[in-house]
Amino acid sequence: SWSFEEVDGKLHEIMRHIFRTSYETSKEFGAEGNLVLGSNIAGFRRVADAMLDQGLV
Repeated sequence: SWSFEEVDGKLHEIMRHIFRTSYETSKEFGAEGNLVLGSNIAGFRRVADAMLDQGLV
């Protein structure tokens, strides 16, 4: 089982990745810093890519 420090470290890395992805996506779509918009678009892209990979679209 993982120690508290291991879990905390992994969580911090995941959260950093989410922030980076959200921020960069918002910037790409002309709304730099709008993390809600960036998160929604990034999430949509992930689902769309998965559907394409599965041959559903």
